[in-house]
Amino acid sequence: MIACEDLSVGYGDLKAVTSINLNVAAGEVVALIGANGVGKTTTLLTLVGELPPLGGVVLWEGRPTNAPLHVRVRKGLAFIPEDKVIVSDLSVQDNLKAGSAPEDKALALFPELTRLLSRKAGLLSGGEKQMLTLATALAREPKAIIVDELSLGLAPLVAERLARALRHAADHGLAVLVVEQNLRRVLSLSDRFYVIRRGSIELDGSSAAYVNRIEELANLLIPGGPAVIPAETSESED
Repeated sequence: MIACEDLSVGYGDLKAVTSINLNVAAGEVVALIGANGVGKTTTLLTLVGELPPLGGVVLWEGRPTNAPLHVRVRKGLAFIPEDKVIVSDLSVQDNLKAGSAPEDKALALFPELTRLLSRKAGLLSGGEKQMLTLATALAREPKAIIVDELSLGLAPLVAERLARALRHAADHGLAVLVVEQNLRRVLSLSDRFYVIRRGSIELDGSSAAYVNRIEELANLLIPGGPAVIPAETSESED
């Protein structure tokens, strides 16, 4: 659904990340992992059409695209940026209408919003705002969704609730690309991952293979840490 080949991203002539190759298929969750400031958000903004590539190509459903974000949304892309999109002065119900999200589908995804329909979105808790944001995106039944730090600053139970909703959507055919700082959570949620470090992808692999290797993966994200960690741990025979 979403892919890029030899993609370089950044602002002006300043490249943040170079020669990225990644892909996200229908029915899977892929995580983009990296320390703060390595270019994860810039990469997402380029993938969705908010920033032009500095090199390489972005592909949508296997075809190169340079379409702006609003065009890609019409073709089935959903994007949840780090500064989430809700209108504080509108009610929950009116936010769903403004986002062209069918109310019945949104409430089926997050029944917690039912009692909040008439409340102004600005009066919601952080977790409720994120539920509204994700409900609005998923209720439109996109083909793919790109999510930047959905659970940042939220209580663990709320973060897990949002992760389950994304996992359920992927299990029903949605392509999901997610940036998330909590390694344990994102490895449990995702099928595969890519690690950005020092301006490029330095590691990719199966999330299940690293779920018990959190410390090794975390060390890779520390500046000055190991250059790379092996894809598999070798085991000696007796």
